[in-house]
Amino acid sequence: MTREKLRIGLFGYGCVGQGLHDVLNSSAGFKADIVRICVKDRNKKRRLPMSHFTFDKNDILNDTSINLIVELIDDADEAFNIVTTAMKKGKNVVSANKLMIATHFRELVDMQDKYKVSLLYEASAGASIPIIRNLEEYYDNELLHSLRGILNGTTNYILTKMHNEGTDYNTALREAQEKGFAESDPTLDVEGWDAKYKLCIITGHAYGLFLDPGEVFHYGINKISTFDIRYAKEKGFKIKLVPFVGKTSDDTVTSFVLPRFISSDKYLYNVDNEYNGVITEAAFADKQFFSGKGAGGHATGSAVLSDISANSYGYRYEYKKHQQGTITNYTRDYELEIYLRYKNEKDRKLFGLKDVSEYFSSKMNKYVIGIVKLETLYRLREQLPGMDVFIVNTGRRVNAGI
Repeated sequence: MTREKLRIGLFGYGCVGQGLHDVLNSSAGFKADIVRICVKDRNKKRRLPMSHFTFDKNDILNDTSINLIVELIDDADEAFNIVTTAMKKGKNVVSANKLMIATHFRELVDMQDKYKVSLLYEASAGASIPIIRNLEEYYDNELLHSLRGILNGTTNYILTKMHNEGTDYNTALREAQEKGFAESDPTLDVEGWDAKYKLCIITGHAYGLFLDPGEVFHYGINKISTFDIRYAKEKGFKIKLVPFVGKTSDDTVTSFVLPRFISSDKYLYNVDNEYNGVITEAAFADKQFFSGKGAGGHATGSAVLSDISANSYGYRYEYKKHQQGTITNYTRDYELEIYLRYKNEKDRKLFGLKDVSEYFSSKMNKYVIGIVKLETLYRLREQLPGMDVFIVNTGRRVNAGI
């Protein structure tokens, strides 16, 4: 197959943009030209001559010699404007912006078909793990039961430091920021938003459903304490932030993002620091495990380069599971067992826990383990930030078949 010569217009030259520049220049088997780089800050020092840069997006979007747009900026609204404008002009696009893609998923899929262009975004879901391409090609006709994993390198780094070194949450977060694994405002990572956006993108390729992120329950690690870590260690567990999507019936799936207890015999137990890990369970392929770096410019840049290379061969996502139309419904009618550490009894009662198997109360800490409805957690989503509680999915199977 003949490879198209690519002339790239790059938006963003931060951590990932520079990482892409490095891996592209180090690639022996593939060459592409970055014609122009659009950046926002006129005063920031750059490691390339200023002749490579522009501050006007139209210098790239209106350049007819540029046939591929690579979008690597933080601003999701501006990213959407850049990506859609490029697609309308007949330019193929590669993006790593999970918030932009998850929020406008269905619209972006429809635009690819309308304007006969390709939008690739492997780096938006698993950083260096090629999970989207595998779901598109390897699992296209597979009966996928479920997918779960660690999809955020920042939270995994924090949890690893807390478990292995006894570091408190704030210190571990500060170290993650110093190493460049966490932003100065880490809200999207530590509250579970980032993992949810990635899960919504993955769900589109795993099951063909384009979910509104607002319909999916998420809960992060920002309320974790050393007591929770100590409890997990005493029981032989690690705590990981684990998004999950799985079938509840032949035509229905559920999904959520929650911290989870992981025992030492599970794949995710040894996925530490900034690494990600994804587990798929299917009817014929059974259980498979993918692991790779989940944070850092070079790791994410390598996934972007993979999409650029695929684009040179004319590759497009086909959204095969959506075309098959097997999964048509989404539900939160699902039960799971949780560990709930709490301070006030009135807060505990809001969860409506049943089948309580463990209870502890002291002057400093209280916790209970019992079964809760996912719909209940979703209804409490706006109250949870104000509660002095921490929730962990125990991982014990409650719902038959999942």
